[in-house]
Amino acid sequence: MKPVNKQVYKYRAEILKALAHPLRLAIVDYLGDGEKCVCDIIDYLGEKQSNVSRHLSLLRQTGIVDTRKEGLNVYYSLKFPCTNNFFSCVDNILQRQHEEKKAVLKQL
Repeated sequence: MKPVNKQVYKYRAEILKALAHPLRLAIVDYLGDGEKCVCDIIDYLGEKQSNVSRHLSLLRQTGIVDTRKEGLNVYYSLKFPCTNNFFSCVDNILQRQHEEKKAVLKQL
């Protein structure tokens, strides 16, 4: 068995921490459909521009999203589209938990 590479787990934790906020999850999910202007992201979330920009900045610093500037508009996209696979896995876990809880409650 090879020794634990603690640095790998540290890097993974940094990415998961960056995703560990409902607004950032919503941003990443929204970008799963493709590149979006920051103005569209703000409209989609219904949040203040400063709040959305703060979350986008963190996602960019972590390397989860990429940016492209065109004139006055800034466009965001997922740097790694496989992020959607992660959401599918999380959704499967949520579904299974729901089914298990429902089965327990039926026994009451």
